[in-house]
Amino acid sequence: MTAPRLSIVLPVLNECSRIAAGLQPLAWLRRRGAEVIVVDGGSSDDTVALARPLADCVLSAPRGRARQMNAGAALARADTLLFLHADTQLPDDALQAIEAALVDPRTHWGRFDVRIAGRPALLKVVARLMNWRSRASGIATGDQAIFVRRSAFQHVGGFPDQPLMEDIEFSRRMRRESPPACLRQRVVTSGRRWERDGVWHTVVLMWWLRWRYRIGAAPERLARLYE
Repeated sequence: MTAPRLSIVLPVLNECSRIAAGLQPLAWLRRRGAEVIVVDGGSSDDTVALARPLADCVLSAPRGRARQMNAGAALARADTLLFLHADTQLPDDALQAIEAALVDPRTHWGRFDVRIAGRPALLKVVARLMNWRSRASGIATGDQAIFVRRSAFQHVGGFPDQPLMEDIEFSRRMRRESPPACLRQRVVTSGRRWERDGVWHTVVLMWWLRWRYRIGAAPERLARLYE
């Protein structure tokens, strides 16, 4: 069997209201040689049933985004892995952009710029700051659709088994492999948390949590505060 050009891994949990809308736009990528792997963390709703007709593989794994993404990566068949949130949509040229970024054998991973969908006008400013910070620091977040060569992913041990900041820690490890390819193409991610909790509250909370993590706070404690 020919290996797919790209393996897209989606960790999900109780996403029945959004899973179909998240997977349907990936049909065109599947037609172009990508595979879609949905990893459920123990949903109590119809997420799994709704995902099955829209994915190449749906599997269960212990709850936790890092654990779920690692489980999906273990079954992925492509040499390039893309980790995508269920409420994030890729740009139309995502496959070509990823392949172009990885033509250079010295580049092992990357991410997209992000746009946050939602009513508050401040979300545009927040997205610009996220993209700028990521480009300056070499740190990517899960909302930015991280992609990585399978060999590099395995070399760093995948995502660390922690309940929060797994994307930050993964980025730190990957920076030792190569700087990230920071693509200008934008993914569109949901602003539901920003709208629910307020833009400024969410900005302050996220910066505070990252500062606490940087000075050594346990991810388990930070996860409880994030909830």
